[in-house]
Amino acid sequence: MELLSLQELIALPADSPIAAEIHVQLTQCLKKTTRNNKPYLDVTLADGEQSLTLKVWEDKPWFTDFIQSQPKSFLSIKGIWNKNSYGHEGNDLQIRPLSPEETDMLFLGSPELKNKQDRDWESIVELIGSMSDPRLHALCTLFCTKFRDRLKRTAAARNYHHARRGGIIEHIGGMMRCAHAVCSVYPDLNRDLVLAGCLFHDCGKLWENCYPEGDFSMPYTEVGELLGHIPFGIELVNKLWAEIMDSPESSGWLALDPPSALVRLHLLHMIASHHGELAFGSPVPPKTPEAAVLHYIDNLDAKVEMFRSAYTTSEQLSPHVFQRKAPLAGNEVLPLPAYTELPPAPAYTEPEEEPNGETLF
Repeated sequence: MELLSLQELIALPADSPIAAEIHVQLTQCLKKTTRNNKPYLDVTLADGEQSLTLKVWEDKPWFTDFIQSQPKSFLSIKGIWNKNSYGHEGNDLQIRPLSPEETDMLFLGSPELKNKQDRDWESIVELIGSMSDPRLHALCTLFCTKFRDRLKRTAAARNYHHARRGGIIEHIGGMMRCAHAVCSVYPDLNRDLVLAGCLFHDCGKLWENCYPEGDFSMPYTEVGELLGHIPFGIELVNKLWAEIMDSPESSGWLALDPPSALVRLHLLHMIASHHGELAFGSPVPPKTPEAAVLHYIDNLDAKVEMFRSAYTTSEQLSPHVFQRKAPLAGNEVLPLPAYTELPPAPAYTEPEEEPNGETLF
């Protein structure tokens, strides 16, 4: 029986039952009743990339298996899986606890996702290394050194984009590469400031959207609820800035232009304004070119990921059209493939002749 990730299971076409095994964490198991007082379980399963909700009815043998499973336990579930208009369902389920070795493999994630996040991390480090401003270079390096483990467990969002462990690394990596390209087109932009803005714009999410070390369910925190990631991110950058200004190398920064206080202020403005509008949670709108560029890069990277996710998780309505996935505006249509040049036609050659002078054909 094939072992599938939740991403692969969700991507299966509708009404095409398949026998498969999944390795998941049981993140929620709620006992509910229908309007007709028929008991069922609302079961949420998760791995490093996706979550899946199942309805398990009381008359199914595996109803008791889920009831008896410990909260937050790690399970192997074998069965016949199907997707229909009501969602996913599993039949003939066989449930057992994962071994410690299987649990460790589950937290490593799929090889494709791990490789992608490793590449994104390498590009983040490389672009920080290319910064000319020693203050922003020191600030970014300190942040990545102190919080690398937390970055690997943090999602870029709770639902809409890069909503998985380490998703913030993917989001930051994509944004910093985009910023590098944009700044090559608009050389008047402060490249170091835009790169630093990409790194720090969501840094407060390390306490708002961070998964615990051994858990695939993202908790709600008082910091996230009472402050949100923008005010907390500003506070974090101020603390890190004070730390680098107390370092021995800061004595050589006194004569730098622009002054250190102004560099810090502009970076804080980018964090404060990156949502673009007051209605979307920013206390101020972008008021510098770098802040405006950061806002659009953030939005662009999020939107591209939303389309990618829609193509792999939404219901396919036709060969090229997928069911709308919020917050995108309408049904998603597959993109036009890139043009690929056809191989050249073979050169024309004169037909061979028979010995008597006649052609072969």
